[in-house]
Amino acid sequence: MGQWDVFLNPYKQAVDELKIKLKGMRNQFGILGSNSPIEFVTGRVKPLASIYDKTLEKGIPFEPSEQLATELQDIAGLRIMCQFVDDIKTVTDLIRQREDLRVIEVRDYITHSKPSGYRSYHMIVQYPVETVHGKKVILAEIQIRTLAMNFWASIEHSLNYKYKGLFPEEIKNRLQSAAEAAFKLDEEMSSIRSEIQEAQAYFTEIKEAQNPTIRSNTQNKEHE
Repeated sequence: MGQWDVFLNPYKQAVDELKIKLKGMRNQFGILGSNSPIEFVTGRVKPLASIYDKTLEKGIPFEPSEQLATELQDIAGLRIMCQFVDDIKTVTDLIRQREDLRVIEVRDYITHSKPSGYRSYHMIVQYPVETVHGKKVILAEIQIRTLAMNFWASIEHSLNYKYKGLFPEEIKNRLQSAAEAAFKLDEEMSSIRSEIQEAQAYFTEIKEAQNPTIRSNTQNKEHE
């Protein structure tokens, strides 16, 4: 196993564990019969090519080191998607209450969006993983955003690679307009949140009523 494999392995472990725990939060809302503020969770360890680009940007050596672990706070990255803007605060509050990690920094790009139009809520956390050599505290970045924000960010990320951050003026203006349109969509959906959730609950009830297997399993659990 190479130096990079040894260095990145605890980050992979942290991502795997945090994904399970964050998805577990989502499942708990379902078990309690409540609407979950978490739509879905993804995670990744930063590829070596991206780590290399960051070391050039920060002027630090491209080698496994404590300096690299400190300077690059998003080697381990988690992303939580929410249906509604208001859900983001609920999720951040839940994360702050956890005892298995510690929030050390937040960046609120929703209240204060980037000039490009980018919106998301970032939390830098310290998360301990147990290794064969003992406990190691890993820095991880958790991004919380709506589905609309994520769609915009994914497109902007792809275009950023094409133009290397130097967008033509027309593309830049259109991206900013699209970001405002996406945020407007989020606000509109939030204004009819109760109607949307009622419709979703009704749809689930209808599906369960039409499926004897689901209905039977539900009734069996109620009698256990």
